[in-house]
Amino acid sequence: MFADSTSLVHLSATISLALLVVALFAALLRLMRGPALPDRVVALDLVSALVIGIIAAYCVLTGISLFLNAAALLALISFLGTVAFARYLEKGIR
Repeated sequence: MFADSTSLVHLSATISLALLVVALFAALLRLMRGPALPDRVVALDLVSALVIGIIAAYCVLTGISLFLNAAALLALISFLGTVAFARYLEKGIR
């Protein structure tokens, strides 16, 4: 069906990119409509994870690995933000 593996990788990355964009819009909808603050924080964490996936799929499609540094930085910042919010909730409950 496919002549070589590069066309299969290109097709897989294109399909992944399309699905990640659809999931991103669904997560943004949850971020805007979320009934409570923790729901919005989880949606924001999901948005950051989806953006990292979009960056990775784009890097596979174009062959440019420069953007992977930005994805790693975004992952670190997102993790720290989630931990900070969890600490805030923990202190607020007591």
